[in-house]
Amino acid sequence: MKRAMAAFLCVAALLTAPPAHAEGGPLPIRGADVSSLAKSEALGGVYRDAEGRRGDPLRILRAAGLTHIRLKVWVEPADGYNTRPHVLAVARRARAAGLKLLVDFHYSDSWADPSKQNKPAAWAALPFEELRQAVHDHTFDVLDALKRQGTPADLVQVGNELNGGLLWPEGRWDDWQGMAALLNAGSDAVKEVSPTTKVVLHLADGADNGLYRWWFDNAVAHGVRFDVIGLSYYPFWHGTLEAFQTNMNDVAARYGKPLLVAETAYPFTTADEDGWENIITSAEPYPGYPATPEGQAAMLRKVSDLVRAVPGGRGLGVFSWEATWTAVRGNGWDPADPASGNAWENQALFGFGDRALPAMRALGGR
Repeated sequence: MKRAMAAFLCVAALLTAPPAHAEGGPLPIRGADVSSLAKSEALGGVYRDAEGRRGDPLRILRAAGLTHIRLKVWVEPADGYNTRPHVLAVARRARAAGLKLLVDFHYSDSWADPSKQNKPAAWAALPFEELRQAVHDHTFDVLDALKRQGTPADLVQVGNELNGGLLWPEGRWDDWQGMAALLNAGSDAVKEVSPTTKVVLHLADGADNGLYRWWFDNAVAHGVRFDVIGLSYYPFWHGTLEAFQTNMNDVAARYGKPLLVAETAYPFTTADEDGWENIITSAEPYPGYPATPEGQAAMLRKVSDLVRAVPGGRGLGVFSWEATWTAVRGNGWDPADPASGNAWENQALFGFGDRALPAMRALGGR
């Protein structure tokens, strides 16, 4: 009888739980990925508020209304950045500025995304059970260190843009049993450090409903444990705003989970500042939204509005990707090549004069 009553109470609590936030109110999460910040500042990067006053970029973001930062974690990258020491240092600053934290584990020595999910060199020859343990231990180690220094992670991505899985080939899309075991190793580590920290599973192509249904149907069928659905949505790559909204509404209802846009961005100019050609150079990358400071602000406001409109208050928030990745010599895309440039500086939230752009306040709801 006690077990039956406990089960009944658990179900009742789920059915009566309040939505993630009240519809029509401000998004609970208004964030920026600042993974490039530590290296930028070490190489001389400067940040200013909208009036031109030099300051701590994290405090500038907070003053604009942002609530969270996002930091990626690599295992043993060539340049030594995006590792535990740098994550810990930036997390301390963020907490002092009043910002919360999303940690993004790539489980790689460099970029992990739909086109590549390469193992860290140190894990390359591990048998599967040791690989699974390495995922657990690496996740636990970083998160436990954050907790012990008083800056616990509020949300954690177990993997980055997992369309095709992670840690290929063992965790590739065509081996769901292996993928599920690796994802659950990370998820379990998150909860061992902090049961209240939310586990995010993150895909790219945020307007592709077929992808999201296929992936999360498989994840649920294979017992993958998670709390939040994460999406990347870049309007110049990932489809229309209407398709993006349709996908968010569908997956929030289909899986009964809140969601957040873990990555989005938009250019504020077509110009280049570091001599390395930008990824997006069109004067109007998405119809009706020019590559201007006003167009950038309008797009981030629109994406936020669509997330806010997800039924049931299940839209948690939005992160602008690499908001502080300005043009600083040596802080290029390739951690193994100091001569590589930055193809993203025209999509940061700080302009070519290092000043905060209007899109920062648009994202912050100000």
